[in-house]
Amino acid sequence: MTVTIEDSCIACGACESICDAVFSVEDKAVVNAANVEANKDAVQEAAGACPVSAIVVE
Repeated sequence: MTVTIEDSCIACGACESICDAVFSVEDKAVVNAANVEANKDAVQEAAGACPVSAIVVE
């Protein structure tokens, strides 16, 4: 599973509040790729909750 953040990210923090093991928000969200596999369900939930659909999960 690969997770990327598109430039449309508005740094709202929704992803970080759902899955802080994978996402952290600075100027835009940043992905901690090492933790993605162990948090697949939360990553999918965060992607669905993103108000601008900036989280791409492949």
